[in-house]
Amino acid sequence: MKTETHHFEDDGKIPNNPNLPLIVYRQALEEGTDAAACKARFRKNGWTGAWVNGIYSFHHYHSTAHEVLGVVSGQAEVALGGPEGITTTVKTGDVIIIPAGVGHCNKGASSDFQVVGAYPDGQDWDLCRGEPGERPEKVENIKEVPPPEKDPVFGTEGQLSREWGL
Repeated sequence: MKTETHHFEDDGKIPNNPNLPLIVYRQALEEGTDAAACKARFRKNGWTGAWVNGIYSFHHYHSTAHEVLGVVSGQAEVALGGPEGITTTVKTGDVIIIPAGVGHCNKGASSDFQVVGAYPDGQDWDLCRGEPGERPEKVENIKEVPPPEKDPVFGTEGQLSREWGL
């Protein structure tokens, strides 16, 4: 399995996260992992509120929760870090761990693209688009989001534990 970490600067619209990197685990989910199995794995590691769908096709971020996305089918081009960030291809088996404040956007996907999303237990997400009026409150929210107790895929192990100081 290959692991990528990405730090994104505040671009004036999307605040991103000054302290925590976004992490991409390539092929972290075993072949054949379906949505139910992915949800169960995330739940076992304390990431709850799971849902199954795609990724919004507009730049957005969450100021009140970290988010994990597990790709259970298909592939997509995903912009990370806002319009000034990077675009990467994610496919079945990949997992993206997105710190509060980090922008993400679906730039195009296969017809079978599906992700399982979840949040650290007790964190409720909001939907922010980088609007000028929302910024001061959202930047303060991001500072207050506590780290998760565990990595959503590997529990007490994994890159998240090392990078985020769990």
